[in-house]
Amino acid sequence: MSNQREVPAQQTSVQRAVEAFAAGKPVLIHDFDDREGEVDMVYPAADVDAPALSRLRNDAGGLVCVALGPEVADVFDLPFLADEIDHPVAESDHLGYDERSSFSITVNHRDTYTGITDQDRAMTISRLGEAAADPESVDFPREFRAPGHVHLLRASRYGLSDRRGHTEMGVALAHEAQRPPAAVVCEMLDDSTGEALTIDKARTYADTNEIPYVDGEDLIEAFTDG
Repeated sequence: MSNQREVPAQQTSVQRAVEAFAAGKPVLIHDFDDREGEVDMVYPAADVDAPALSRLRNDAGGLVCVALGPEVADVFDLPFLADEIDHPVAESDHLGYDERSSFSITVNHRDTYTGITDQDRAMTISRLGEAAADPESVDFPREFRAPGHVHLLRASRYGLSDRRGHTEMGVALAHEAQRPPAAVVCEMLDDSTGEALTIDKARTYADTNEIPYVDGEDLIEAFTDG
């Protein structure tokens, strides 16, 4: 009989996700069935290059966003977009999956051209990841312009204890992997149905492409006190 202690499957999945993220590789994260019920492809922002952007665009297919930790968003003076729009459409009380949106402004790096190509968006995203490593040293308006083609998300000040979105899970994963608090999140969509990719199909994609898959419940359990 083996004396090795068996590691719970959920613990293994979280460990694999942290190790992959630390190495600059993507992770698939399912949030919660009673929330969005979606699987996002998540990358450390600083490691996104043109091939990674192409994978996000083609294999995920949702909206490519960069989630920033609140400490970074504060230094860059990034607002919640809904607070800045002086128009009745800005109300978000109707959201079925949460009390508020994490969307902030959209940006391009000033060295991009149109901002939408894989190369341009990868530049904007990777520079955001680099900036998040030392935000105090960055002149944000001098390096980035708005509006742009990369959506910024502002994580809750209280992290996963306050909000259980992909924004907060991506930032928490970055912290756990000792990476700058900047994570790309993009919803996995199904080309055949037009709906969010099912968990079974997302797991199959993860297994086929050797990408870690982790459930939000397991991340919450591993990264918080409950």
